[in-house]
Amino acid sequence: MEYVVLDKKTDYDGSQISSLWAYNLKGIQQDSIVAFRGGCDVKLEHMIDLEDKRMGDSIYSPDMLHFLIEHFDSTDLKLVYARQRLFTAIVAEALLENGIITTRQGDDLFVDGKKLTISIASTSAVSQKVHFGINVIHDFYGNLTDNGVDEVRAVGLLEEIANRYVAEFEDIEKDLRKSRPLDVV
Repeated sequence: MEYVVLDKKTDYDGSQISSLWAYNLKGIQQDSIVAFRGGCDVKLEHMIDLEDKRMGDSIYSPDMLHFLIEHFDSTDLKLVYARQRLFTAIVAEALLENGIITTRQGDDLFVDGKKLTISIASTSAVSQKVHFGINVIHDFYGNLTDNGVDEVRAVGLLEEIANRYVAEFEDIEKDLRKSRPLDVV
């Protein structure tokens, strides 16, 4: 699995959750996580969550940390949701180590009762995709700035969290290669 942290601010509009986005952007042809910072404004035509779409909800933040994950080993929707929850737990651990105590409800993290993150998972014919965003600044929702995370630490979280996710999957791969199947001596 490969990760890349983009140097320049990039806004997320929902189109980036499409399959092979990392390949089109950076030529990455393997499981990947692309991390970047930028605004978020998801239009209805790019909304994956049908409940949000039916309600006409807007998904907006002036400044977020974004993570786009793609796996090619399966197109199972239940598996990608499990991976999304694993990623949420990894983010919670990283934030805790940075002094931010969160609570988790499904794939969302909250700080002091305010929603801090957004996330969606889905599949295509060739891959599983996850988008996960953390508010850096927001007037209404929880955000990193109000919790003492300065500019440098916010940018550092992009690499820290992406690296943790990659390390988790490298560790899983090692475990797969040392575990014998049941009923095999």
